[in-house]
Amino acid sequence: MKKAAIFIILVIIFVGYVHFTTANGEFEPLGRLAFVKLANPDMYPGHPHSRLLAEYARSHGSKCALVVHYGGSSNYRSYMEGDILILQLAYVEKKPYTTRINWSEVWDEGINGVPADKWTYRTDGIEFQTLDEALAYIMKRAKENGQEGPIPLVYHGTVRDGDIIINQGCGFPLYYHIIRSQYGPLEAYYYVVKGFFYPYIYNPYRSFEIKNAEALQYYYTHSMLDYE
Repeated sequence: MKKAAIFIILVIIFVGYVHFTTANGEFEPLGRLAFVKLANPDMYPGHPHSRLLAEYARSHGSKCALVVHYGGSSNYRSYMEGDILILQLAYVEKKPYTTRINWSEVWDEGINGVPADKWTYRTDGIEFQTLDEALAYIMKRAKENGQEGPIPLVYHGTVRDGDIIINQGCGFPLYYHIIRSQYGPLEAYYYVVKGFFYPYIYNPYRSFEIKNAEALQYYYTHSMLDYE
């Protein structure tokens, strides 16, 4: 009983420490936005996941939100979802994309962080060589839109093939990298774990996405969700 009480106290202290150290930061890490695509592109004005993120930002007094992605062919341009500016940032791999999880890489980067020269970063069609440069640009855009306080931060989270629970999907590595670079490894671990649960609480489409994941993945990879 005493050990359990001590453990609970330590957890409370740790959570309090994390929230205290990140309270005045530039970002409010939320977690995973979605499991699979409902449309392509789905971070686009008027579409479900876009509206969902904007609703959260609006209800929490934010004028912007940032969603991070794995970099494909998109320019990852910012856009307005109603009165909310949706900022987008992608990391661009220097090696070919694969849907398979490289667990040794996950383990190494989880402990040591992401190498500084591993990726480039793209937002608004602009390619940045470092994360600091990319985030400085993001903050500039946010301030131009009247942002005050931390920006809600999510990773897109959609998975185009295979398991949608273990595979955290689009943008997860960049989400971790941003939190670690801004706040430190302990804070990153906390917000990663916390972020796993975000869509189960805040995504009203969660049951539909999980139940129909295989079909939606098929539709996406066969260009049946495209509307542009």
